Amino acid sequence: MAVAAIGPYEFQPKDRLENFHGNQVVYLHWEDHLMFCAPVAFPLPPAMPFAAFHDQIVPAAYAQHPDFVSIDWTQAEWKLDGAPFTPDPAKGLKEQGIGHKSVLVLRTPGLTGINGSHA
Repeated sequence: MAVAAIGPYEFQPKDRLENFHGNQVVYLHWEDHLMFCAPVAFPLPPAMPFAAFHDQIVPAAYAQHPDFVSIDWTQAEWKLDGAPFTPDPAKGLKEQGIGHKSVLVLRTPGLTGINGSHA
């Protein structure tokens, strides 16, 4: 069945940066852990150091997963908007290129979901 659009659609999106009162939306996804079906969105201050993101936001999103306590953070791999990323714990999110609606992906080698369910 063919669909015909009756546009153009002209509207201001509700998720514009200026609508977040100084924060930016950052998406976080833990690869291979499908207990969480989609990235989690957080409104975060652009100057938040990555260490605070790692220590506060990541556990807030994923600590309830049984694999979380087994993460070897020295082996953790990150992607930012699809590209490999090495975070600097002392630098702010924006300073490292993490912008409004950026997607951070965490990969934890050796952990593939509850009882290896994603392997």
